Amino acid sequence: MAQMTQAQARAYRQIIERAAESLTDEQALQAPMLFERWQSDTAYAAGKRLHHDGVLYTVLQAHTSQATWTPDVSPSLFARVLIPDPETIPDWVQPDSTNPYMTGDKVRHNDKIWESTIDNNVWEPGVFGWVEVEE
Repeated sequence: MAQMTQAQARAYRQIIERAAESLTDEQALQAPMLFERWQSDTAYAAGKRLHHDGVLYTVLQAHTSQATWTPDVSPSLFARVLIPDPETIPDWVQPDSTNPYMTGDKVRHNDKIWESTIDNNVWEPGVFGWVEVEE
């Protein structure tokens, strides 16, 4: 079998990244490596998904990245996709207004399982918009 050239590998990578854009967040979280890795000094369009340190993010507004504007510290530019696996109940993470929990999302918090009863939920479980559920 002939080896792939670097140019061919880059072309295939672009095809894969374009195809991955049609995935839902739940599907995308199954394979974040399909998405481009965040880099500094790169122009990003709003809506693009990227991965950084193993976490999938969505670009909130078009910008050219800078070394200090990494997705994990720039909530005005990136939103972390919070429900990584619909089959697994993750630990609760304080969301921003850009990546809230939606109705039906389940999380673990303070040794309990909670389900969001509202869309766009940024409240801590037990405070508002959550019900405790059986495991």
